[in-house]
Amino acid sequence: MPRSKLLPAAITLFAIGLAAIITVFGLYAAGEHNLTVWLYVAAMMLPVGLALAVFSVVRRGGR
Repeated sequence: MPRSKLLPAAITLFAIGLAAIITVFGLYAAGEHNLTVWLYVAAMMLPVGLALAVFSVVRRGGR
């Protein structure tokens, strides 16, 4: 079976989202309360990456 390029893309999006969420919590703990919108948009990559990963695994049949 040919290898799908969807799973590596999903992992990348998940990692970007996770890094953004860690950054948001870190900046908030440091006292910064007015964060930029792009940071929140980047944090939304975590659920998008998770959904793509689940879709990729289900599509391949779990192999």
